Amino acid sequence: MNQGRYVFTQLVDFLPRKHFEWLVSKYEGNKYVKSFSCWNHLLVLLFGQLSNREGLRDLIVTLTPFKFAFHHLGFGKSVTRSNLSKANETREVRIFQEFADRMVELARKKRDDIKDFFISNRVYAFDSSTISLCLSVYWWTKLHHGKGGVKLHELYDVKKDIPTFSVITDASLHDSQVMGLIPYEKDSFYIFDRAYMVTEMLFLIEKKEAFFVVREKHKILFEVVNDKGYNNPSTGIMADQIIRFKGYKTRKQYPKELRRVIFYDKEGNRTFVFYTNNTDITAEQVALLYKHRWRVELFFKWLKQHLRVKEFYGTSENAVKIQIYAAIIAYCLVVVVQEELKLEMDTYDVLRILNTTLLTKMPLVDLLNSHASLEQEDRGCVQLELKFED
Repeated sequence: MNQGRYVFTQLVDFLPRKHFEWLVSKYEGNKYVKSFSCWNHLLVLLFGQLSNREGLRDLIVTLTPFKFAFHHLGFGKSVTRSNLSKANETREVRIFQEFADRMVELARKKRDDIKDFFISNRVYAFDSSTISLCLSVYWWTKLHHGKGGVKLHELYDVKKDIPTFSVITDASLHDSQVMGLIPYEKDSFYIFDRAYMVTEMLFLIEKKEAFFVVREKHKILFEVVNDKGYNNPSTGIMADQIIRFKGYKTRKQYPKELRRVIFYDKEGNRTFVFYTNNTDITAEQVALLYKHRWRVELFFKWLKQHLRVKEFYGTSENAVKIQIYAAIIAYCLVVVVQEELKLEMDTYDVLRILNTTLLTKMPLVDLLNSHASLEQEDRGCVQLELKFED
């Protein structure tokens, strides 16, 4: 069926085009556009992400020899530096943002939870990563430790191993200020590092009937309501307490009791203090949940290493945001392909194969399956390492 079709066009079949066109209509994205439509724009950006093109010039140089195939690839009549630059500067960013949300939703539906996870609740990790930018080129960025940049804030579904909610802000914005935007779900766990130890926001989670696990940022005045006297050197648990804040401000912002767990990490020879509003899980499970926060760090590392979020195809705020959302769309597209074709391969392995084969002609399933057995032998190094980070 797919014999004689480019690998890239077969990938495009997995995109929900009707939903994208609905978004284009919603925001009048193609108004006054004679050529190079929003759909053409999206596909060119995805090609750049999946083929790992390092910049606008690199992307155009790669595509130019295939002008004869632009129509079949979905790129429109022509792709030039000028029309791509203009599209990046002027296109409505919400089209790409909301389509990224749709792709995240689709990928989550396709992917099963990690087998035998130790609690049944949904578990999310929230963190941010700064993408540094040169102030002389990206003049609109705010200062962050003397540099320009933007922040990608990500809510990560730990059990499905996939991002679920993204926000892009100036690098100068403190991480905790985005906590109020998270779509909290009842009975779900939200894992935060110490930058998010903000009592007012934590009580918001409590009022949403959700749970949090957060690392202590600094010494906070509290009184012990109930000390369980639990100490287990074999698991690292040093204390499990029910406490109440004593400071006027913290007590006012978080008036209820909460749980305090002290954990000693033998490998790192460090002590961690965690706070949570859940009293049902064990102290060991509290510490283990925090360890799983590392999954969102791995996602950021993956995104920066294997997709284009360092070199941008434009210098405006609009262009940078569109490209970041295109990277998230590309990631989710690879996940959807993985699940639809039931591939026993790592996401990185799939992307690595696609990097160099997008413009070849052979059935996608044959291409990926032919590499599957070989990749399985070689991918032993791609294992999740759960560890505590500063």
